[in-house]
Amino acid sequence: MSKKVLIVLTSHDTLGNTSKETGFYLPEVSHPVAVFDRANFAIDYVSPKGGKAPMIGVDLSDPLNQAFVENPEKMSQVENTKRPDQIDPTEYDAIFYAGGHGTMWDFPNTPELDRIAETIYDRGGIVAAVCHGPAGLVNLKLNNQYLVAGKTVAAFTNEEESAVELTEVVPFLLESTLIDRGATIEKAANFQEKVVVRDRLVTGQNPASAIGVAQAMVKLLTPVSETLATA
Repeated sequence: MSKKVLIVLTSHDTLGNTSKETGFYLPEVSHPVAVFDRANFAIDYVSPKGGKAPMIGVDLSDPLNQAFVENPEKMSQVENTKRPDQIDPTEYDAIFYAGGHGTMWDFPNTPELDRIAETIYDRGGIVAAVCHGPAGLVNLKLNNQYLVAGKTVAAFTNEEESAVELTEVVPFLLESTLIDRGATIEKAANFQEKVVVRDRLVTGQNPASAIGVAQAMVKLLTPVSETLATA
């Protein structure tokens, strides 16, 4: 039976008090989706508000971005995301929080998303996030304790936020907040790949980590018997 992944996209389209647009960062969706497609995983999309998710990072010189944007079915999915109240978490084997700065405003403030992820994890599923996607983890709890407490995770670092000159724009620093929740941050140099797997929690530091996060999810979701059969 095909595994099913729920991808979470931001609904937030304004970069703080700047005049710049934000949203989900396309490579952090197009790259993982290419991995999921090869594994024959089914994919649904949800966002805090539902409907069209704002998209940035549309670099069509990236072949995976181009393939995604030119696929009407995939574009229809991100332009018609489901609302949290339309999601039955028991249908999913994993939840993946895609990044983009918009996540910093709405992921931590949508408790309905927390309940979905908590249910998936509690049922033995995987919770994964990349770059700013771990903003969706900061309020997740299991047995009244933060899910990240006592775990090593990766996320967009304070140094990377400083490098893109948005430290004073984002509502909080993701690395610092995860540490406040009891997590230990494992990091690479700025904008270099870093993927951390702890039990059924998979996290990546930045866009360069998106494929690695998806590959780790596939490995966790693919039984050894299936791997051997396709070897």
